[in-house]
Amino acid sequence: MPPPNDPPMKRVLVVEDDPGIALGLQINLQNERYEVHLADDGEKGLRMARELAPDLMILDVMLPKMNGFEVLQTLRKEGHDLPIIVLSARSGEMDKVSGLELGAEDYVAKPFSLAELLARVRGAIRRHSAREAPRPVVPVPPPRLALRIGEAEVDLDARLLTVAGAPVEMTATEFDVLACLSRARGRALSREKIFQEVWGPNHHGTPRTIDNFIQQIRAKLEPDPQVPRYVMTVRGVGYRLADQEPPNGNHPSS
Repeated sequence: MPPPNDPPMKRVLVVEDDPGIALGLQINLQNERYEVHLADDGEKGLRMARELAPDLMILDVMLPKMNGFEVLQTLRKEGHDLPIIVLSARSGEMDKVSGLELGAEDYVAKPFSLAELLARVRGAIRRHSAREAPRPVVPVPPPRLALRIGEAEVDLDARLLTVAGAPVEMTATEFDVLACLSRARGRALSREKIFQEVWGPNHHGTPRTIDNFIQQIRAKLEPDPQVPRYVMTVRGVGYRLADQEPPNGNHPSS
């Protein structure tokens, strides 16, 4: 018995009506640590493929009751994608092409080299396992929260204000007020709302505090701070940012 931590044995179904070839394949595949099942006609091979869900099938072409090409075609039509290596005494190019076009993984002509066949079995199972293995999920970073305001760009992730491509120094609180207005997406915010968002509900300030920060932001953002175009006063309410445009065409998340 294999140790409990060993990976499960791969299951191989051999469909071959020649007892000598079938027995030889069984012994050598078992020596390679495969779980081997045998079928000696096409109908039995088709039934066992459906029931056992093998990891690979070795399929002779000239079989009683149902030939190998018919078995192969039926399995593919039913959606079974296990790798199938076709064995055939007919080595003609058209037979090989027919097998591959029907969905065979490989085509081996008889008489065959046992070492070569085992190598093809290993390769086919390895390729199939790689196709079935779940691909690692590469996390997609969320879009950067950035807004263009005239010649200025506010990068909320980097906490950076640039005007005409040049970075502009801001205090942490100045940027917090600007970010609060940016996230409002053009909605007017009252001075009380800005207080709550930036300083928290327990801070006791005056409306003049917000007005002072707005003046400082205008001095850094506006072409003419005396005639603001972007940080707009909404009389009786507070302030809002005008003409916001996401650089990548996507609005930032609130």
